[in-house]
Amino acid sequence: QVQVLESGGALVQAGDSLRLSCTATGRAVDRTATAWFRQPPGREREFVDVVSWSGESTHYAGDVEGRFTISRDSTKITMNLKMTLLKPKDAAIYYCAVDRYEIGGNNVFTHETDVEYWGQGTQVTVSS
Repeated sequence: QVQVLESGGALVQAGDSLRLSCTATGRAVDRTATAWFRQPPGREREFVDVVSWSGESTHYAGDVEGRFTISRDSTKITMNLKMTLLKPKDAAIYYCAVDRYEIGGNNVFTHETDVEYWGQGTQVTVSS
């Protein structure tokens, strides 16, 4: 049984920082990269960032690079997203996503078609 659980969503002000966490458990998520996607109100879901199974490789969408930092803890089970200098346009439901390919190492993905498991989402609201 695979479980993907996000936490940390909140209402913050522009310029604030926020940390989201994702815990993915179950044999099927072994050796998989994990990513964050988000869906702003009235818009399509979009890629935010991804971290490899090793934790050594990351990739960011252009508008969050330099402000967001994704990491994986030493247990490999929990992934964290530190968001700084938040803007109103960052407001969205943030989803944790697990890769369908158990490649391990530094493999990453950026497309929804590569997602095997989704979390239920956590709401981030940024007031101006």
